[in-house]
Amino acid sequence: MILALKILAGFLMGAIPFAKLAMLGTGIDISKTGSKNPGFNNVLRVTKNWWRAGVALIGDISKGYVALLLLGPGEISASALWFIAIAAVVGHCWSPFLKFNGGKGVATTVGVLLFLEPWITLVCLPLYLILRFFGRKVHWRQEGAIASLATMFVISAVVLGLIGTQPGLLAYLMFTIILVRHTPNLREIMASRHE
Repeated sequence: MILALKILAGFLMGAIPFAKLAMLGTGIDISKTGSKNPGFNNVLRVTKNWWRAGVALIGDISKGYVALLLLGPGEISASALWFIAIAAVVGHCWSPFLKFNGGKGVATTVGVLLFLEPWITLVCLPLYLILRFFGRKVHWRQEGAIASLATMFVISAVVLGLIGTQPGLLAYLMFTIILVRHTPNLREIMASRHE
């Protein structure tokens, strides 16, 4: 029962829409503007303001980390921490504060992974920057989505290989959530292959 309440609390903490908060005072509804994704990239694209985009990014990463920091103590099972982490990511992706819409889940996933597997995450994260840089150079369509998905896939694979089957499968479950949220991006990538 206590774990169920922690999972619910993790979901609600993950659901806090920092991209919306970052837009306070602008009169712009970020969920109805640009790509309509309430996340760092759309805030930056719409406002051209690094400060507001930073609020969205740091907020989304922090809420995943802080959810585990606050709710994790007392949990002796590693899988319980993963369930709280997954709930935070689900809350971000399907936030009740945004009529069960939300972001793509990447930043919040990074936050929980920094708590659960900090060294693996820190070692693998530069892959995202490398793929973004390379993708921009060769004009990939949706290079951000490709970089995000590839990096999250690699982190999950390393967790599976180094930490164990159960945490690895739970990491892949989080990756699957991100994959589902990127369905429109994947459709655009596939469409571009047939042009």
